[in-house]
Amino acid sequence: MLPILATMAENSQVLLNPQELEKLMVGLAAGDRDSLAALYHRTRAAVYGLALSYLKNGHDAQDVTQETFVRAWEKAGQYRAQGKPLGWLLAIARNLSLMKLRERGKIHDLSEDQWENLAIESSEATQEDRQILLAVMGQLSDQERQIVMLHAVAGMRHREIASLLEIPLSTALSKYHRALKKMKTALKGDETL
Repeated sequence: MLPILATMAENSQVLLNPQELEKLMVGLAAGDRDSLAALYHRTRAAVYGLALSYLKNGHDAQDVTQETFVRAWEKAGQYRAQGKPLGWLLAIARNLSLMKLRERGKIHDLSEDQWENLAIESSEATQEDRQILLAVMGQLSDQERQIVMLHAVAGMRHREIASLLEIPLSTALSKYHRALKKMKTALKGDETL
């Protein structure tokens, strides 16, 4: 795995600990606003990253992120503890993103500014790291980018990603490995990165 992706994955494991998120979901279902704030703080980057990978528009992705947490607040009583609170949130974000795409009727390209604004929670990620990540992520297809972001930023397992994106596990794995290969090739092939 690329060093910046490894750092992002490590940070996401701390923020996205399933047991901690389950506790926050219990608080959310009880109407605790502090639980909502903590859940938002821990998961907003993953939700935003998924929405951005679908919508390719920072403003729309921010709208979907906010709406995801509004829906989570409203529907928290319907959540059933299965050890996958992040998957539940991301499913909401995915559905809202797809609804927004249907409303919009087209997909816009993602600008460099929007990728740079993608929340990388790592304090170790420098501006240069972000620019390198932006350049190599540009080499990936939409689905490859989604899979890498869900794995590296959200810390999801490949089986969870496959379920969320409604693709076979083997496809998720092969696209992830193909994406890493493309990213490594881009890093080796362009000395200016």
